[in-house]
Amino acid sequence: MTSHDTVTFDAPPDAGTLSRRRELSATARSLLLTVLGEFVLPRGEPVWTRALLDLLGELGVEQKSARQALSRTAAEGLIDSSREGRRVRWELTESGHRLLSAGAHRIYTFGTSEVAWDGRWLVLLASVPESRRQLRHRLRTRLAWAGFGSPAPAVWLSPDAEKQAEAAEVIRELGLAEVASSFIGPFGPIGEQREMVAQAWNLDRVELAYQDFIATFQRAEPTTPADVAREQINLVHAWRRFPFLDPQLPAELLPSGWIGVKATELFHDRHRRWDADARRHWEHLLRTAD
Repeated sequence: MTSHDTVTFDAPPDAGTLSRRRELSATARSLLLTVLGEFVLPRGEPVWTRALLDLLGELGVEQKSARQALSRTAAEGLIDSSREGRRVRWELTESGHRLLSAGAHRIYTFGTSEVAWDGRWLVLLASVPESRRQLRHRLRTRLAWAGFGSPAPAVWLSPDAEKQAEAAEVIRELGLAEVASSFIGPFGPIGEQREMVAQAWNLDRVELAYQDFIATFQRAEPTTPADVAREQINLVHAWRRFPFLDPQLPAELLPSGWIGVKATELFHDRHRRWDADARRHWEHLLRTAD
């Protein structure tokens, strides 16, 4: 749910079992963050471990993996535990509340507004040595979350000049102020603007992801509250990756009939349709956990 929630897997080819364990652990934590953002954040109250384990279990997460996800998320400072007898309950920390709130705002407003484009580009130059791979990954993750694309090494673009403040914050937080610069202006007479867009963003990949999202949730017809809750978590969990994938380019830079519009309408339609029953099931899990 947050801009920091990105996981990569660098296991060697002969480490299939280890890689699978990492993948399951990452999935458990990622689903836990979706559950926290969807149900715990709006309610604003601590929840028993059992309620979280039960819901994650309904999502196919084994109890051991769910407990590991809780421990890892607590170690990251997003949740905190308190004990009452032998039972443990969890609540969001101030940091967790802030990050999940920002993530929720991004998810539920993503794709809902279209701003007229003035034709200007924000160009950010930020060079990070190959030897500092982790820092390069963090820069790439943060800028991708903000909608920037990269047509060439150390070059980042956004058609939204107002994102300069956000880019500056990223650069400052990562300690790159001395090796970064930016400028704003229209596309020049050399080259083709759409070719630059194709180099900076893989729109074919985004389109395929939207097609898969639509195919999955257009057919979903859950009946019981438990089924609805599971589908809603899966819906939000699938949708939360699109702020990373889709840069939300102006209509002038997109193919005609862009599929992202249909996907956005489907997300909000299904969420509105399922929300009441999903929360009813969550309340049931909270009561049975008491």
